Amino acid sequence: MAHQKPGEPRNLRTSVKGPLMFSAFWAVVAFFAVLIFASGGSARSPRFDLAFTGAGIAFIVTLVIAAMLSMSYKDNAAHLGKGSGVNLSSARKPSQGHGGHGSPGTQSRPDAPGAPGTTDAGDSGPDGGNS
Repeated sequence: MAHQKPGEPRNLRTSVKGPLMFSAFWAVVAFFAVLIFASGGSARSPRFDLAFTGAGIAFIVTLVIAAMLSMSYKDNAAHLGKGSGVNLSSARKPSQGHGGHGSPGTQSRPDAPGAPGTTDAGDSGPDGGNS
C-alpha cells in the first residue's frame, strides 16, 4: 500500500476486486450445491431459503479468509535475494571431501603404490615380487 500512487489502478493483490470475485464464485457454487442437495429430489420444491443462507455463509467465510491472507502477505527483504547462499550447488569441489580434508582418492598412504617414497618398478612386496 505504501507504493500506491494516486490515480493509478491497484494490482489484484491490493485491490478489493480480487477477494470479492473469489468469494462470489464460492458463494455461487455453494448456492447451487445447497439448492440441489437440500431439496431432496425432484419431487420436492427447491429450498431457496437454505441455498441463500449457504451462499451467504460461504461468501462471508471466504471473504474473511481472503482478507486475512492478504493482510498477512509481506514481501521478502531485499538482502535475502542477494549473496552467494549456503547450498547453491551439490557438486563437490575437487580439493575437498567430507570434513575439509582431501577427497578419499587423493590421500596418500605409505604402503600404497605410487605413494611418495616408494618405487613402482615391479616391486610388489617386501620380498621383491618372489612369492
